[in-house]
Amino acid sequence: MEQTAISPGHYLNSDINRLTGKTRLLSLDTFRGLTVAAMILVNNPGDWGHIYAPLEHAHWHGWTPTDLIFPFFLFIVGVSISYALQDKTRDGLVGKIVKRSLILFSLGLFLNLFPKFDFATVRIPGVLPRIALVYLASSLIYLRTTTRTQGWLMGSLLIGYWLLMSFVPVPDFGPANLEPATNLGAWLDRTVLGGHLWKTSKTWDPEGLLSTLPAIATGLSGILAGTLLRSTRPEAEKAVWLFVAGCLSLLGSYVWSGFFPINKSLWTSSFVLLTSGLALQALALCYWLIDVRGYRNWTKPFVAFGVNAITVFFLSGLIPRILNLIRVPQPDGSDIGAKEWMYQTFFVPYFESPYNASLAGALTFVLIWFVILYWMYQKKIIIKV
Repeated sequence: MEQTAISPGHYLNSDINRLTGKTRLLSLDTFRGLTVAAMILVNNPGDWGHIYAPLEHAHWHGWTPTDLIFPFFLFIVGVSISYALQDKTRDGLVGKIVKRSLILFSLGLFLNLFPKFDFATVRIPGVLPRIALVYLASSLIYLRTTTRTQGWLMGSLLIGYWLLMSFVPVPDFGPANLEPATNLGAWLDRTVLGGHLWKTSKTWDPEGLLSTLPAIATGLSGILAGTLLRSTRPEAEKAVWLFVAGCLSLLGSYVWSGFFPINKSLWTSSFVLLTSGLALQALALCYWLIDVRGYRNWTKPFVAFGVNAITVFFLSGLIPRILNLIRVPQPDGSDIGAKEWMYQTFFVPYFESPYNASLAGALTFVLIWFVILYWMYQKKIIIKV
């Protein structure tokens, strides 16, 4: 990781500013910050057994607000690529892309290994590894293709994935299907990765190999949105086109879901159109409010999350695991992790509903990170990956 410095005030002087030598968009950093804050919230409940339904993933087919968070982030990765790599002729770009992808993948693998470092059963897929693969593929596609080709590739990935999942027989099982353990993607994960899958399922992985293809399409949808934002069209017109594209994507999702259901774990093509459509509309709203209308004073807290997104995601996953290594003795002679002790001591006694206690624990965790990140932002500290 590399540390650099910015001036927070620069964000509020114009809609596109220079930050760490790259062009950044205030509305995009705000959208990213909102997404990361939501990611921390849903990943850190006080009690995994008591979570309000909107803060949980859909069991299988269908979706909840929580299912939007990860694809929103991949969409934002795509938008960022179109800004960061707009000078396609710069020397050494491919090497830098590969290096960053390897760092992201390694950070994800480290999280999966910590604290036992059991290489025999470590989960290889995961959120950061998927971000790494999507970033790598989307960046290389962006460097080597035109906007028209990127659109065709996105469509081809979605249609090709649908054909594979819906019509290709599953070896050692039979007809194509979309069930958790018997679909083509699950078979491929077991065949290639063996025992290195999500420990909750063991037979399939929500960030598996085959579903990375439509996830790349999510990244490409962000690249196309970023290309529109960098165009010379009037700002208000760009916001309208983003919103219209979101509406068309949602319509396509509705039609496609009739025979290829919306499913986050499978990252179905209809799920890509749904989440990209909603991300387009959310970005259009942020862009219109912040960059077109100039309502910027409220953005600083979210920008603080947005400019250190990978850092806070990594540490928010690592620190609770470190806390659980600290054991606190209990009256009955047993012991619990420090994180669980803090939750049982400072939250459970003060809430009648365990769901409210769990939510309060999650919100407090987000608030603690806000204080840390806002301090970093004020001190002009960004940790680049």
